[in-house]
Amino acid sequence: MDTLIINQQSKVIYTRVMQKTILNVANAVAKMAKIPKNTELSILIVDNVYIQELNFIYRQQNRPTDVLSFALNELADDEPELDLEGEINALGDIVISLEQAQLQSEEFGHSLERELGYLVAHGMLHLLGYDHEDDTERELMRNLEEKIMQKVKLER
Repeated sequence: MDTLIINQQSKVIYTRVMQKTILNVANAVAKMAKIPKNTELSILIVDNVYIQELNFIYRQQNRPTDVLSFALNELADDEPELDLEGEINALGDIVISLEQAQLQSEEFGHSLERELGYLVAHGMLHLLGYDHEDDTERELMRNLEEKIMQKVKLER
């Protein structure tokens, strides 16, 4: 899987360790979910002002959030699934507020890298169709997130 990461913010220093954390988590999710090698993922690192604008536009919530996911290959129930063998499979875009991640890492008492890794895992699971709208879905998603965090050695 090819992962494109763009740091578009300047409020929090973005390091090579953060870059490596993002790639490690993305690759762990890809392996766990058996995502084909011809898949592309885009991750945009932003600040709270930028993500608040997106959160308002797409979710009608006028506040910053930590992560937003935009799946590019979601099919409606009546759409035929296309066989894209040999083609690039665009999984989608994940937008992460590094500013919000830093605030949350301080609030939860763990490293910024752990919080960033968690947000990547959470965002990718959304791209793969997981959600947390009810207790059953929430528990399944949380278990998968913890499994991923253990694999990349970012557990609590």
